Amino acid sequence: MNTEELYERACRSLVGGVDSPVRAWKFVGGIPVFMDIGNGAYLRDTEERVYRDYVGSWGPMILGHSDPDVVRAISEAASRSSSFGAPCVAEVELAELIKGKFSSIERLRFVNSGTEAAMTAIRLARGFTGRDKIIKFAGNYHGHSDSLLAAAGSGALTFGTPGSPGVTAAAAADTIVVPYNSAESVESVFNSYGAGIAAVIVEPWAGNMGLVPPLPGFLESLRKLTKDFGAVLIFDEIITGFRVPEFGVQNIVNIRPDLTCLGKIIGGGLPVGAVGGRADIMDMLSPVGPVYQAGTLAGNPVAMAAGITTLGKLSQTAYQKLEYSAARLGAGLKQAAVSAGLDISVSRFGSALGLFFSSRLPLNLESVQATRADLYPRFFHGMLARGDYFAPSAFEVIFVSLAHTGDVIDATVANAREVFAEIASSLK
Repeated sequence: MNTEELYERACRSLVGGVDSPVRAWKFVGGIPVFMDIGNGAYLRDTEERVYRDYVGSWGPMILGHSDPDVVRAISEAASRSSSFGAPCVAEVELAELIKGKFSSIERLRFVNSGTEAAMTAIRLARGFTGRDKIIKFAGNYHGHSDSLLAAAGSGALTFGTPGSPGVTAAAAADTIVVPYNSAESVESVFNSYGAGIAAVIVEPWAGNMGLVPPLPGFLESLRKLTKDFGAVLIFDEIITGFRVPEFGVQNIVNIRPDLTCLGKIIGGGLPVGAVGGRADIMDMLSPVGPVYQAGTLAGNPVAMAAGITTLGKLSQTAYQKLEYSAARLGAGLKQAAVSAGLDISVSRFGSALGLFFSSRLPLNLESVQATRADLYPRFFHGMLARGDYFAPSAFEVIFVSLAHTGDVIDATVANAREVFAEIASSLK
């Protein structure tokens, strides 16, 4: 099916022809391709072009596309019912699986998206503490709920301003936006407003301005400050959760957040999210407590079955394969750029990677914005033409799955060598 014709058709019914803005290719330019089939490490579009896929549906396809066991589990669950609107065994089983991997999670609540998970976590924190203000970090993204869709002002630390039309000033006013990796800024906010701060929410490895690691001691400082001032610490591990053998950032750094947001992988490619944490906080949720949250399709049996099967296949051997493949890709991309005389930096958290056109790895939004992100569209289109599908934005994450074998990785690196050489030549 012709891509241009399909896009024109989509634009007549869907806003911008897409159902999520990043799919529109605004950053890289051009018309988005429409995918038709996913199998293993590959995608095929409607014009039957095949790509090695490094988007992985933005994270959840850690086993690869159409994993036979996941497909079987989905089919079997759907044959019993696609939705009960009532408790089912699968949601209990998946909850127990997740609890077994995160010691900080004593209770949890399934929702239908990462946005819902973060929104619920904030509401819980406010209900538990009786306070209104929250601290978030510039460049961290926690979904499009009003209080979290706040932009930083001009100062080093500011009360949030609406990050989108339709978000009221009042909704953003209780959100304080500070630079990521700046423990000093967080401490300053607490010293000024500590009695009014309900929570700090953070991506422990930032995954929405590229993949940016925390500085040593940064997360520990958040844990200490929130404890000292009686605020709730929320780790948004929607991207990082289950991407490493330790299952999450919190288990690597040995920090117990009060609440954790999860998503992506725990649904095996189906829409799902979860918020979990301390029992005394989680039990504030209805029907036990007064904080209201509900979702007709939450704990959907099909999504639960996909999640149980996906997590069940993430053995230590599987993680060893993921680590090897991701490290091979990261090193290969770096060497390909070096051989072309091009400056890039590559970050890696398990099987997730970040690529920046800069000799130094950025540590916050300001330094991300100082990179040569303007070169990324050339990289994207050059790789796409050679059969490699990366995210259509410089500020997203590269995801590797178990289906990405050494041969798949090596083919991508060989293509990157050509593309980086073209970019370098254009800069002379």
